[in-house]
Amino acid sequence: MKYKVAVFDLDGTLLDTLEDLADTMNHCLRARGMAERSLEEVRGFVGNGIRRLVERSVPPGADARLMDEIYGDFIRYYKDHCAVKTRPYPEIPEVLRKLKAAGVLTAVVSNKADEAVQTLCETFFGGLIDYASGDRAGIRKKPCPDGVLSALEQFGARPADAVYIGDSEVDFETARNAGTGLILVTWGFREEKTLSSLGAGKIVCKPSELLREMEIGF
Repeated sequence: MKYKVAVFDLDGTLLDTLEDLADTMNHCLRARGMAERSLEEVRGFVGNGIRRLVERSVPPGADARLMDEIYGDFIRYYKDHCAVKTRPYPEIPEVLRKLKAAGVLTAVVSNKADEAVQTLCETFFGGLIDYASGDRAGIRKKPCPDGVLSALEQFGARPADAVYIGDSEVDFETARNAGTGLILVTWGFREEKTLSSLGAGKIVCKPSELLREMEIGF
């Protein structure tokens, strides 16, 4: 077994959350008479947390107070609508079960609100995730390594024992900053050519390939 710990990004890696994120963002924009954003626009906006999604989605010129209000609207609405269209990517639950069976510790470290992270992990992966962390006080957002290092501390593991698995430039930088291994996946929110341009060592196209890279049979 190549790694003792697998740390996953959530959106675009384990779960396809894009439609619920876009629907929530557009609900907030409609409520204030602002133009909605397309699914592809939202795809390009995600990765750096909800605050940055809001900042990228509202029209230019919005002041900080308005941004705060829309951010608050988003958090409140998404809390009750985070699992309407969201689903695990194919093979992901089986991959997590295989990791658990092989004795690999599993974690989720995400930039989305911590309450939503806990809800989604329990809803879709109950018992398969050993530690989950989202945006919360005292932990800097990715690509800062705080969340990953906190997860490893919980497990008593070193960065060299872990691989970080994600789908974006932010995840590439997070793994580099944390000193872990890295696997990037192509089924998420970024195209393969974008991931290849980062110079990442491992890129996989199917969830089952994660097990191969970790030297675990599917």
